[in-house]
Amino acid sequence: MISRLERILILCKTYPSPSAKHVETSCVAGINESGDLIRIYPMPFRLVGDEQKFKKWQWIAARIEKASNDHRPESHKIYIDTIECDDAPIPSGDAGWRVRRQWLNKMSRFADFTAVEANRVAHGATLALLQPKRIIALNIKAASSPEWTEEEKEKLLQMQSQGDLFNADDEGKRLKLLKKIPFDFHYRYECEVDGQTYGYKHKLVDWEVGALYWNVRSRYGENWEAPFRKKLEEQLPAKDLLFLMGTIHRFPDQWLIVSLIYPPKQPPEVENQLSLFSL
Repeated sequence: MISRLERILILCKTYPSPSAKHVETSCVAGINESGDLIRIYPMPFRLVGDEQKFKKWQWIAARIEKASNDHRPESHKIYIDTIECDDAPIPSGDAGWRVRRQWLNKMSRFADFTAVEANRVAHGATLALLQPKRIIALNIKAASSPEWTEEEKEKLLQMQSQGDLFNADDEGKRLKLLKKIPFDFHYRYECEVDGQTYGYKHKLVDWEVGALYWNVRSRYGENWEAPFRKKLEEQLPAKDLLFLMGTIHRFPDQWLIVSLIYPPKQPPEVENQLSLFSL
C-alpha cells in the first residue's frame, strides 16, 4: 500500500471497545481538505503520545494508507508517530459554526436512510452524513451483559494504564471512560421524501453519548435518565441535528450512528439552500 500525508478534520470518535484482535480500539473519522470522508480504524489508544491527543473538530495531519484488512473504502491505517495536531479545535459559537458549516457543506448530505444504504450498495460508501426530519424517541435498553468479561477487563486495564486518546474537558476528566455502559441507546427517527414519511432506528455509539451517560449518572445517581433524555430528545433535536452514519467492520451492511453533529438552527431561507441528496 502507498502511504500519503493527509490533513483530517476530526468529526467522530466512538466509545472504546476491547477488541480481541486489536486489544483496544475506537473508530475515528473525519473529512480531508477535499471534503472526502476518512475512517481511521482501528485506533490503538496506547500508541498515542500526549502531544498527539486530539478532540472533535480539531485538524490533525498524519501519514495514512488504505487499510489492507478493512475493505471499506474510507478505512485507513494511521502512522501514530506522524500525528501532528493544530493548536485547538475549531471553536463553537457563531463564528466557529460558520467555519464548521463550510466543511460540513463539502459533504453530500442525505435526507433519507434508504438513500444512504442505496449509496453503499451502488458505490461502496460506508460513511455518510444524514439529516433526519425529526427525532421520535430515544430507546434505552439494558445491555445483554452489563459488565465486561474477564478477558475484556484485562484488556481495558491495560488500556487505562497507558492513557486514552482524547483530551477531556473539565466534566470529562471526572468520567471513567473505560467502564462499560450498561445500556444500549437507539434513536428512533423519521425521514421525509416527496411528502412520504419513513421511520428508522439506529444505535448510538458516539463517544459523547457515553460521556454524557457517565456525567448524568455521577450527578443524578439513579435519576440519571430524565436529564439524559432531555439532552438527546429535546436539546439536540432543537438544533440542526445531523447523524454521521458508519457501518460495522465485520458487518458492512449494518449501520450505526457514530457521531452526532448539532449546528445551531439557521433561518429557513438559509436552510432551504442546503443540498439534500436522495440517491
